[in-house]
Amino acid sequence: MGQYKVFFKKSVEKDFTGIPKNILLKILDKIQNLQDDPRPIGSEKLTGQERYRIRQGTYRIVYSIQDLELTVWVIKIGHRREVYRRST
Repeated sequence: MGQYKVFFKKSVEKDFTGIPKNILLKILDKIQNLQDDPRPIGSEKLTGQERYRIRQGTYRIVYSIQDLELTVWVIKIGHRREVYRRST
């Protein structure tokens, strides 16, 4: 398996605000690990969507994988009670 490149949707920058710094560092570490394995143990495919999610404590990282281009797009980061609400 090749090395994937990770990209962030523009709106993810706003998602970073309000997340405590110690948790944010753990989230960024999880995202960096997606380069080597975009479907790590514990990741789940979201029902009815071509998106996946991984957990970091009470926070969720929602992303999509493009295997042909070897890219991962981080779509949303947020608390578990808010992250699945449709905004787009």
